[in-house]
Formats: sequence, structure tokens, C-alpha cells
Amino acid sequence: MTLSPPILFLSDAHLGGFSDAENKRIESDLIQLIDYCRHHEIRIAVLGDLFDYWMEFPGHIPSLGRRLLDRFEEYNRALGPTFYITGNHDNWTFGHLADRGFRVVSEQVELTVDEKKILLLHGDGLADPRFELQRPLVHRILRHPQFIRLYRSLFSPAWALRLMKSFSKWNRKIGSDEEDGAPLTRWAKRQLKNSEYDLVICGHDHIPRMKQFAFGSYINLGTFYQHRTMAYYNNRSIDLVSWDAGAQMLQLFDSTNTIDE
Repeated sequence: MTLSPPILFLSDAHLGGFSDAENKRIESDLIQLIDYCRHHEIRIAVLGDLFDYWMEFPGHIPSLGRRLLDRFEEYNRALGPTFYITGNHDNWTFGHLADRGFRVVSEQVELTVDEKKILLLHGDGLADPRFELQRPLVHRILRHPQFIRLYRSLFSPAWALRLMKSFSKWNRKIGSDEEDGAPLTRWAKRQLKNSEYDLVICGHDHIPRMKQFAFGSYINLGTFYQHRTMAYYNNRSIDLVSWDAGAQMLQLFDSTNTIDE
């Protein structure tokens, strides 16, 4: 797949996972960011966990983030479809996101931009064994079509969403207690060394960072809900940036840029 820069990559907003006031702040910041990208004709790629929990049923769409999805739909109509790689908190889709103009992918996306090969993923794992990044067992179960059909048959949408919200809160808390950037950094380094990719971008472990190696670069997007961090690619470079809600602009994110040989 191909996209032309400028491109903004974001993940881990976890909308719906906090207090009403905090969810409103996250949604407002995202809407302002979408308006900024539309005005400056910046393409957007979402790399998972835009929502803290997301589950569609036939004939039932969650009310979570409706204003945000309305604005994304306007953006998608104006600039073209936004890539949406589902994460481990928002992978239970049933067509609504595609109806909103997203190009929904459940695994990885491989982009070629300015002759650079970029691998995009959420970071919780990939089904393709070539990548040697297996998902945890619980994630494989939750993504399995038979489990999803059973879950939808056992619970009404209201109860199913209530349970999913509780599980997502617990799962995100467990993840925050075990935050460690080393595993994904080591994995990305191996991928860059042993493949033709020039750049690997993901989220998931909630630690914003950029690593440059002799054979390529790795960026973890961190979190939008906490750091407001993203990766911005233009015709000259790619940088780790953050959204300044007060100034309504992107700014460089102050992060250690480690160079490993």
C-alpha cells in the first residue's frame, strides 16, 4: 500500500476508559487534531486502541465516541480513507468503522512512502508466524471468530459492553503495571536487521520513544490519552511529536533518541 506524506500516526487514546471529564478531554483533543490535519491535508493512520473497549453487534453500534467518529467520517470523505489497525482493546468490529470511511485492518500494514518500506502494527502481536511476534493466549482467544460468536449469543449488547468495559479496565491496568519497552524494541531491531523494512512503527506498550539503528528506525507512539504523542512523517523526516491543545499545533516531543550500532 502507498500513502503520500505528510502522514500522522497515532495510537492508544483508550477513549472511554476514564472519568467522564477525562474522556471528554481526550475526545475534544482528537477532534481538534482531526480538524488540524484536514486543514493542513495531513493523512492519518490509527494504530490501534483508539477506544478502551469497542464491540459491535449486528444492529447495535456502541455510543462511545460518536462525536469523534462523526468528525473522522467528515475527514475521510474529504481526504480519503484512514488506515485503522485494530488493537487488543478495539478489535471487535462488525463493519461500522468501514462505513465511517476507515480502511480497517486486523493485523499489519506495509507501506511504501518515498521509497521507504514501513511496517505498521499495533504491537500486541501478529498472527503471521514469519514475524515471530505471537499474541498472548488471552488475546488470541478474544480475537477468535468462534469465541466472538459465542459471546454475542450469550449476552445482550448492554451486558456485553458492560463486561467488556470492566475487562478492558482490568487489562489496561495490568498492562500499565508491566510497562516495559525492551521486548518490543528488541523485536523491532530484529525485524529491521533481518528484513527490507526501513522503519517500524507501533504502539501498545505506552512508552513513547524513537530508536535509530544502523539498519533502520523504530518508533513507539506512546499514548495519546497521556502523552498526546504521535509520529509525523513529511517529505524530509519522521519525528516523534505531541499535540499542543493550547496552541493547536504539533510540536517535537522531547524524548531520548538512542543510537545503537
